[in-house]
Amino acid sequence: AVHWGRSSMLDAERRLLANALLDFSNQRFVLVSESCIPLFNFSTIYDYLMGSNHSFVGVLDDPSKAGRGRYSQRMWPDVRLSDWRKGSQWFEVDRKLAVEIVSDRKYYALFRDHCTPPCYVDEHYLPTLVSKHYGSVNANRSLTFVDWSRGGSHPATFGRKDTTVRLLRRMRSTGRCG
Repeated sequence: AVHWGRSSMLDAERRLLANALLDFSNQRFVLVSESCIPLFNFSTIYDYLMGSNHSFVGVLDDPSKAGRGRYSQRMWPDVRLSDWRKGSQWFEVDRKLAVEIVSDRKYYALFRDHCTPPCYVDEHYLPTLVSKHYGSVNANRSLTFVDWSRGGSHPATFGRKDTTVRLLRRMRSTGRCG
């Protein structure tokens, strides 16, 4: 079973990547939420990704309790507090980075064994791994729009009444919904 925030979530993501890697025509790998909606049509997104030399993993050095406060000293010396990062579990990676994620044993084991609530593997493993070893190929941002302005442990959810043409245009042009 897959449990939110636990290593089983990372296991599932790695299995998805591993299976997608079996098809050599796949060059980009995108993980998004079931509630994500595209702001642009498929061909625009496809052309953007295929034309990019970067992967898109949101990486944040968050000094708060919800960021560095979740660090486990049991990961030291391989992952130091200064290496610790936070980000969204939604990502887009190129084939080379996908292979590195699936092949990783060292950091995977550290996070599996030492990142338990209030540490959430899906928010810390990939941002930390990418920041520590693959920062030069990362755009350091996600391709998803997320509104954290309301605070809390989850971003804002846009319902049917919220999702208007005006809101979508604002997201496309400014990256902000307000």
